[in-house]
Amino acid sequence: MKPIVLLLISVLVLNSCHSEFKPVVFETTEMDMSFDADISLTYDKALGNEELSKIINFKIEEAIIATLSDATKKTKLDAILKDFNTEYVNFKKDFPEASEPVWELFIETEKIYQSEAVITIAISTYEFKGGAHGNDKIILLNLNAKTGAILNKGDIIENLKAFTLLAESHFKTSLKLKENTTKPEDYFFGKPFQLPENIGFSDDGLILLYNTYEVATYNKGYTEFVIPFKALTNHLKIK
Repeated sequence: MKPIVLLLISVLVLNSCHSEFKPVVFETTEMDMSFDADISLTYDKALGNEELSKIINFKIEEAIIATLSDATKKTKLDAILKDFNTEYVNFKKDFPEASEPVWELFIETEKIYQSEAVITIAISTYEFKGGAHGNDKIILLNLNAKTGAILNKGDIIENLKAFTLLAESHFKTSLKLKENTTKPEDYFFGKPFQLPENIGFSDDGLILLYNTYEVATYNKGYTEFVIPFKALTNHLKIK
């Protein structure tokens, strides 16, 4: 009976090894296409776990498309890039005397955090179609590291009300706001402090990022601060 017991143990060990979760790894990829407009795409592509990688890459592409002004036209990123270029070419044909500079579309992603529970991808986009300035945006995409599902604030934060109070104190500290002089309402167009749309993980803690126009005027640009993990002990569901 002893050899049979040993055989069963060996089978169980082998099965556990085969069923062990394999996390994805990321590789930086650049677009290999040329356009008349100035277009560049550098993104992180998930590899290593075929099924999970497919989901994550789809979610990243979907998130990129959602940031672009022509997002409703197509559901594939390469098609949107081609549309942007075609629009520019047609503009030059219709207005050959126009002195507008070359249109620009820059897209870049960066994996800024990865644990057994969560992956955070920063997605930066910039579009310029003439005018005083272009439109730029950064979004922080949080994904379940084992399923690829998008994680929202409620999936990450234990108690949003308590977390908002914590975030407001760090917001004041990061901007060095002084009591009785400058208040959060001055940044939120007369409204009380509000959490940003973009909250994501970094190795230092939780990043809170406000895009242009979310806080104060355009010339203020981005507003960003980090709440360290040591201050988040009772506030996170995952990390």
